Amino acid sequence: MKTAHIDKYYTAMASLADRFDRVARKLRYNAADLKAHEAWKTSVRSKLGDITGLTRMETCDLQPERLETVQLDGYRREKWLIQTEPGVWMPFYTLIPDDLQPDEKRRCMIAAHGHGSAGKFSPAGRTDIPALKEKIENDRYDYGVQFVRRGYIVFCPDARGFGERRESSGQGDEEDVFISSTCNHLNVMAIGLGLSLTGMWTWDLMRLIDYIETREDCAQDRIGCCGLSGGGLQTLWLTALDERVSCAVVSGYFYGYKDALLNLYNCSCNYVPHLWENVDMGDIAALIAPRALLIETGDQDPLNGERGLDNVTEQVEIAAGAYRLMEAEERFVHHVFKGGHVWDGEKTYAFADRWLGE
Repeated sequence: MKTAHIDKYYTAMASLADRFDRVARKLRYNAADLKAHEAWKTSVRSKLGDITGLTRMETCDLQPERLETVQLDGYRREKWLIQTEPGVWMPFYTLIPDDLQPDEKRRCMIAAHGHGSAGKFSPAGRTDIPALKEKIENDRYDYGVQFVRRGYIVFCPDARGFGERRESSGQGDEEDVFISSTCNHLNVMAIGLGLSLTGMWTWDLMRLIDYIETREDCAQDRIGCCGLSGGGLQTLWLTALDERVSCAVVSGYFYGYKDALLNLYNCSCNYVPHLWENVDMGDIAALIAPRALLIETGDQDPLNGERGLDNVTEQVEIAAGAYRLMEAEERFVHHVFKGGHVWDGEKTYAFADRWLGE
């Protein structure tokens, strides 16, 4: 049987791009004074809490439990479990430097992970796992270890859909399955219930901070968060919506939504209903001012979108406006390095040390 020839495809993406230009950023950052900034911040946080489903999350007892302790070179790695919602459990590693003294309170860093990481295993430097060794070394993914070696207490959590939190559709010990995730699955299901994966990830990290606040060895006023790629997403949203985070490092995740997520499709976990109608990424970062924020960008990172660094610097300038208004320019740094979608770290550790203290 002869197949009919197709003369033309009638696609809809151009229409969506046009619609983006017409309806995007209704709540864009344009504060002219501090009073307007505070009013804008209150309004935007309320909107983001609603569209992500964050306001619909359910609290519960944390019920923390330590599951194992492993002594390593200069620090110990403890595996913990907390309950973030009723019946929802989050495992995480806590990395504790050996020189921590009794009754001492240390600065803390949450080391969030992105895709292809097997969750917490990469920031925690699990190069003993063959499936991760090359990934960790090539992408410099062991930033959790780098921070604990600098004296921080570090928390490396599994985000929903990753590591030990993969849903049944993505479970297994095969190498490609082990490093994969079920974030697509989760976000599609969550959206139908008025939730989003972004909201659930942010909530879980807020609950992790609730746990950190119960620890006598953690300085409550010196909590940082950092992450590469999807870990940058988690860091950006957590810091924007929870002022308990004093310092943030966002790596490989800062660009305009149209180029990077509409014209260039990325993982489903990036998508939140009505997000683009209200804000762009620079607006979310403006919520962080005047707290310390370092953004690092690879000049060859394909996720920057078709316009490359121009798509990044436009968003950086939006956030920079908030820092200028609040006279906190020194707390906002954009570091561009030669490279792709990897963690760089050249300016990261000195920046965190400066704003979280020794």
